[in-house]
Amino acid sequence: MANLDDFKAKFKGDIVTPRDADYEQALDRWAANAKRRAEVVAFVKDPADVALAIKYARDAGLRIAIRGGGHSAAGTSSSEGGLVIDLSRYLNNVRVDPGQKLAYVQGGANWKTVDEASIKHGLAGVAGTVNHTGVGGLTVGGGYGWLSGLYGLVIDNTVQMTIVTADGSILDANETQNADLFWGVRGGGSNFGVVTEFVFKLHPQRPKVFAGLLVFPPDKVEQIGAFADEWWANVKPDEGMVIGVSRALGNPAIVALIFVNDSEAEGRKRLKKLFDIGPVVDQAKEIPYEELNAITNPMAEWGACYYFKGVLLSNTPAGDLNITKHQRFLDITARMPDHTVSIMHEYFPHAKINSLPADATPYRRDLPGNALIVIQWKENTPENAIKAKEAAHALAELAPEGEAYGNYTPDSDALPVAGAVSADKTKLLYRDNYPRLQAIKKNYDPNMVFNQWHTIVPA
Repeated sequence: MANLDDFKAKFKGDIVTPRDADYEQALDRWAANAKRRAEVVAFVKDPADVALAIKYARDAGLRIAIRGGGHSAAGTSSSEGGLVIDLSRYLNNVRVDPGQKLAYVQGGANWKTVDEASIKHGLAGVAGTVNHTGVGGLTVGGGYGWLSGLYGLVIDNTVQMTIVTADGSILDANETQNADLFWGVRGGGSNFGVVTEFVFKLHPQRPKVFAGLLVFPPDKVEQIGAFADEWWANVKPDEGMVIGVSRALGNPAIVALIFVNDSEAEGRKRLKKLFDIGPVVDQAKEIPYEELNAITNPMAEWGACYYFKGVLLSNTPAGDLNITKHQRFLDITARMPDHTVSIMHEYFPHAKINSLPADATPYRRDLPGNALIVIQWKENTPENAIKAKEAAHALAELAPEGEAYGNYTPDSDALPVAGAVSADKTKLLYRDNYPRLQAIKKNYDPNMVFNQWHTIVPA
């Protein structure tokens, strides 16, 4: 029988319930519409606290959510009436071993902390593209970003994890210890436990890079598509680009976030044909490396409302960036003056990512790349949320069919509904690797204690 007072007496961290003054603060999330009113928020101090929280939740019949950075637009780091294991308050540190080129990163850290700690030693690791994203959620879903062309996915650069499983066991998982669990978590999401520490490979990194935002008028879409076709066919592993078609408060534009892991002179030389198209805004410059993952932050402000939907890129950029599709985009978004709507086409070189065998990890190794439909709005009303969802699904029809990046999946596609788990989307995501994941789920979480992401049904 669960007893909250007994739980509190053994717990080293902080327990917050609806009766506490800091309860509302404890629910805070990046996406305001992703907040859920938990019965208990457990700010854990160590893996033993995590094990206690899992036991209490199981005994009390509370659904568990894991909160690292709190960046899920789908609400997977929140639990209505459940228990949140929150790593962000105490388990948020990063320790770098420059000799071994390793970063020891606690599960509640964000990428800004990792970037800043690593570059002090002339090193960097693969991260995402928004630096206030949590390390944990991005990593267990696969994780990619500006350095992926050179070094692959975040999971490809993960050498060990400390994981608290459903029965409260605290396990080290790597290639030789608990290797099945190590395989499953690298792309299998939060299905198997709570990761309290990651160990990542780091790589030598120049202190400054060429990066920034360009904005073009919408009538340049065909020229940008033609440029991107030529560039993408010959892309170098130390480059990357995100090209978005966007309508902000009624005003359409084409935006490009560019990156070359070199000097400004070299970057402008490589991307001369893009600059020749004539951006109306050019913020690209040489910046300190640790600022690279902040260039998207103005478009990802904390506390707004968000809806995500991931789709696949076409075979060529011109298949995504053309007048026909752009006109359809404008038609769909024409009656959404209170929403900012974007389709962000992520052109990160995939040769390194896809060079690994299909069964190296659960993450798919045949993806052409992803685009993210992201819709932002301010007033958190059901009407605005419905409008965003309908627009996102209409825009998804412009993309090729297929299951895209798991971290971009909206709630309706991934989460259990009305007490029943729909495995269809999960099977599509993992395909041939799904039966192996089911066997691992049966071994470590047969009762589906962890069920907030692409939920794997035990074999």
